[in-house]
Amino acid sequence: MSDDIETKLSAARTRLILDRPFLGALVLRMPLKVADPKWCRSIGTDARAFYYNPEYIDALTVDQTQFALAHEALHCALSHFARREHRDRKRWDIACDLAINPLLIREGMTPTPGALFDIGFEDMMAEEIYPYVKEDTEEETHDEHLYGDDTDSNRQGQQEEQSLKADTDNGEGQGGKTGRSTAPPDPLSESEREQLSIQWRQRLAGAAQQAIQAGKLGGNLRRLVDHLLAPQLPWRMLLARYLTAICRDDYSYLRPSRREGSAIFPSLRSAQAELLVVLDTSGSIKPAEMREFVTELDAIKGQVRARITLHACDAELAANGPWFYEPWEEFEMPGNLRGGGGTRFTPVFDWLQQTGQKPDLLVYFTDAEGEFPRQEPHFPVIWLVKGRATVPWGQRIQLN
Repeated sequence: MSDDIETKLSAARTRLILDRPFLGALVLRMPLKVADPKWCRSIGTDARAFYYNPEYIDALTVDQTQFALAHEALHCALSHFARREHRDRKRWDIACDLAINPLLIREGMTPTPGALFDIGFEDMMAEEIYPYVKEDTEEETHDEHLYGDDTDSNRQGQQEEQSLKADTDNGEGQGGKTGRSTAPPDPLSESEREQLSIQWRQRLAGAAQQAIQAGKLGGNLRRLVDHLLAPQLPWRMLLARYLTAICRDDYSYLRPSRREGSAIFPSLRSAQAELLVVLDTSGSIKPAEMREFVTELDAIKGQVRARITLHACDAELAANGPWFYEPWEEFEMPGNLRGGGGTRFTPVFDWLQQTGQKPDLLVYFTDAEGEFPRQEPHFPVIWLVKGRATVPWGQRIQLN
């Protein structure tokens, strides 16, 4: 059976390289290792290698084997092993699978038995899915995420490591021949996480470039790659820079009146910014996230002189808005915001046109999934975006 399993894995990798070179290039970066069924019921990865239970692979079709390989490669390429932070291990693992599987299914791949998939999580990152995973969930991932430091298998592996060390073939190599791993892999150290995260990011970029040159990078995966490789802009710093530029104190060298003499002395000139802030209340942005944004904006506002007009909008403007805040007043979120409908951005710009107002800067806090005005206004607009949606014009800043 061993030869048949290796043949199936080799065939699956070859098909990925030919049909889906982006995923194939990532899969080639993972050495294949036979895992002991005692700690690996199916497949898994520790960001160093691809581990598999031969009996599990034997039960899969070649198409399902492609899915299994691509699934583990994306765990690595998306640095799921380095992004968990404070989150619960089980819920995070489920969120990661719910982020990957829709991508592969939409690419036309055949999922393995038990692969998690929920409609509504398409185009969402694991961090965005995580809050929707119940704390007492009974769901299980179909694979093993072996890069953590708090699983029973890892603790057991550490206890048995010395006795099994002599029987372990590390099987190092970039996608080389299959090795054997009798004991579970050691948990990643902090330095290993950082190093592997950088390596997989470089591999992700290289694989994407190869696939683009071959004309075989699908739209869904391309948007994901663009999002991951785009610089994550520090929105607080950028917003503070915008406001400081608008509201800065400066010196005027205008020629004075003749009664003041012929000498030109600089005079201090101050400006007050008119800032329009809009909160997307369609339901995609949570109240806690809005409050955090408002708090940060209030801290920035304290450094400059800015008069803020606040609007809330889903498909229509909030009936009890707008709210106005003078430079000396604390900027806080109203307690009676309502929303939950669809998303349209046009009502805000229609209101500005009707009232004849022209703010120095408009900041829109949204997921950017809605109806945009056809024409760009004649004032700067910043879209502070949660998610991966694009905007047709204005400055887009990714919410980290």
